[in-house]
Amino acid sequence: MPAAPVRPSVTDALLVLEGLLLRGGQRTARRNAWTAVLEDRRRAKDRDEAEHVLEAVSTGASQAT
Repeated sequence: MPAAPVRPSVTDALLVLEGLLLRGGQRTARRNAWTAVLEDRRRAKDRDEAEHVLEAVSTGASQAT
């Protein structure tokens, strides 16, 4: 009795497609760009929190952050 064929998952298929379309350097560049986006978002969040704290201190309010 033959075994049932193994179907790749969507993730596997996308990784194979990515490998074909985006060879080494392009894949690395895309991942680096995404890492930079995430880091920019983190810094923006930190700036917003710091601004909130500075406003609270300047008004003399004791608001929790």
